[in-house]
Amino acid sequence: MKLRWLGHSCFFIDGSKKILTDPFMPYGDFGCSPDIVAVTHGHSDHLGETLTLKRLTVCPNELAKYLSEKGIETEPMNIGGSVEADGVKFTMVWASHSSEITDGDEKIYGGPAAGFVIDIDGVRIYHAGDTGLFSDMKLIRDMYHPDIALIPIGSRYTMGPSEAMVAAEFVGAPVVIPMHYNTFPAIEQDANAFKDAVERVTDMKVLVLNPGDEIETGDYLK
Repeated sequence: MKLRWLGHSCFFIDGSKKILTDPFMPYGDFGCSPDIVAVTHGHSDHLGETLTLKRLTVCPNELAKYLSEKGIETEPMNIGGSVEADGVKFTMVWASHSSEITDGDEKIYGGPAAGFVIDIDGVRIYHAGDTGLFSDMKLIRDMYHPDIALIPIGSRYTMGPSEAMVAAEFVGAPVVIPMHYNTFPAIEQDANAFKDAVERVTDMKVLVLNPGDEIETGDYLK
């Protein structure tokens, strides 16, 4: 299975099914054509191209209602629940963040912000969404045992590198990929410094990707 970072919080999971997370793609779509879209919350830099893609979309219940009214097929969820969408298991987990949908001049409550544990082809990927650090990330480790953790490091709107380092230890995934940084000046961070700090004190492997970079997950997971 392959995993490609498209920038910000957008990842393309290319396995038995093709999944696009939070499809805001500031550097382009790099030729990604998903079967399923997964959206963590309603902010425009995460909802992104969901309406244009017109794919089955897994998302929080309130966001699903909005998208359904726009003609998008959805799998609505809420925190703590799991659904199987087209053969892929999605579990929705807590994220400490806000959520609002902007529709023209209208502001619509987007339901809870969330993260996902995506179970596909025997690999569990934790996409943290936009979040601050919270101690129940340890429960995500104990309940779901993620293989790969996608963690924001940008600060200001999410946790920053110091908090993300603790989050990585709480989650305990052997592979960590930083996200949600350097898209805008307000969230500029040195991802290599984060990598050095995590790898200096843990056995985790931190992969710093450039937009468009792709990894083969089997190269990093035993």
